[in-house]
Formats: sequence, C-alpha cells, structure tokens
Amino acid sequence: MAQKVIYRGGEGEIVEKKSRFIAAVQAVHSEEEALAFIGERKKKYWNATHNCSAFVIGEHREIQRCSDDGEPQGTAGRPMLDVLLGEELCDAVVVVTRYFGGTLLGTGGLVRAYSKAVQEGLAKCTVLEKQTGSRLTIETDYNGIGKLQYLLGQRGIPIADAQYGGAVKTTVLVEEQEVAGLLEAVREATNGKAVWEEQKNIKFAFAGKEAVLL
Repeated sequence: MAQKVIYRGGEGEIVEKKSRFIAAVQAVHSEEEALAFIGERKKKYWNATHNCSAFVIGEHREIQRCSDDGEPQGTAGRPMLDVLLGEELCDAVVVVTRYFGGTLLGTGGLVRAYSKAVQEGLAKCTVLEKQTGSRLTIETDYNGIGKLQYLLGQRGIPIADAQYGGAVKTTVLVEEQEVAGLLEAVREATNGKAVWEEQKNIKFAFAGKEAVLL
C-alpha cells in the first residue's frame, strides 16, 4: 500500500453558489496534533457557518476521524475523509471552513463541494511518497569518490550529506529493494576499498532530487 505524506501544507478555496469553502491541509503525527489544528482553524474562523474536518493517522491509517460540524450527516466530513484516503495519504488533517452564501446546495451539492475543496487544498500542498529503506554512510578514499558519485548519479540516488577529511564519507538514503545491488556495485567500483555503515528501516521521501527524512 502506497503511503503519501504532506511535506508542505497548503490552503485552497472554491466558491459554489456564493458559498465560500476554504480548505486547509497539514501534516500531523497524532490525534492530538490533528485536534489542535482543527481547534486553531475554528478559532481563526469563529464566525464561519461550519468548520468541517477529517484526518487520518498512522502508517496503516489506523486512526480515521471526520466531522460534519452541523452540515447534514455524511455530506461533509466523510467525503473529505474519502478524498484523503483516495489520495493514499497518511498523517494528514484537513479542515474546510464554509461561509454560507444564501443558496442551499442539497445533499449531492454539499458532497461535491466539500470534496472539491479538499482537492483544491491538496493541490496547494507538496505531497511526497513515503518510503522505507536504509541510510548508508559510505567511506572511501579520494581516488574512489569520483567512481562513487558516478555510480550514484547513474542510479538516480541523491547525496544527502558528504564529509571530507582523511577520507570521504558520503551519506545516501536508499530504497529497501535497491540496497543490496548498490552495495555490490560500490564494492566492485572501489575494488573492495569502500566501507559503510547501514541504518535500516529509515522512513524518507524524495522532494525532487533532495532526500528528506520523515
């Protein structure tokens, strides 16, 4: 099951029959964080007609909650949660603030509006795909660093950190299924001179060419 996370939160807005729907999305790591964010939005938009919310927490989406906040049951919170789940997100919360525009939208209209608002909020976010792998710190001499850099470039693996001293220590984040093949290639490229340390079960993602620890 894919795991996508919010790297940078965002806010989007739509208007349906003069009703404003303002969606704010943020990364959270506990139910307490999610509830705190919902509380902040309700405080900020205290005069809104509704502040509906949904969140999903945990690698396996163990915690799922949603609230219609006074809208007809099932027309706001659940559709919002369905968008988060449909996008394969975890550890995310969304609040949609509504200012009523004077025209009733009906059950179907509400479902569409709240779903569309969440999608608009997500469009303003940076979403990354979470991966599990290893953090490798590879040490080699100055003769081997060029070969190592070429090897990493060939495989599209960005360098997370490099330290230059008596030898060069290069740190990379590597997907689980690529670790064995990379280490074998490093061994061959450096004639067995490179040494490394491996930290397993690291959670990370790639933001463009940048490796990000999660």
